[in-house]
Amino acid sequence: MTSPTLPVAHIGIDVAKHTLAICCHHTQEAWSVANDEASRAVLVARLAALHPQRIVLEATGGYEVALAAALCAAGLPVSVVNPAQARACARAIGQWAKTDPLDARVLAHLAATLTAPPRPLVTVQLF
Repeated sequence: MTSPTLPVAHIGIDVAKHTLAICCHHTQEAWSVANDEASRAVLVARLAALHPQRIVLEATGGYEVALAAALCAAGLPVSVVNPAQARACARAIGQWAKTDPLDARVLAHLAATLTAPPRPLVTVQLF
């Protein structure tokens, strides 16, 4: 007897100073949480339970750093993309409106279509 397989999860997260808008591509489930340490910890646990194939966030002037670090620390496959790349994806799929939930949906779509391996933030260590 084989166990049922979970659908492949591709997650998009739109990062703002005070909130995170999340969308799961395979279910189109969307929700938001505060962008603070406690909420990020709960979010990371929730996403880990989904066993995502990729999580995509947009580089947003540093607001994404703490979340990307938490996702990487949990061993989750995260890619931080250039905002221009995310906007080009939105235009390519005809998504002209721009709100946090719509941006999260676009990022989830991007997560499902990227073929390159996940690439987290690059950290530079100064000596």
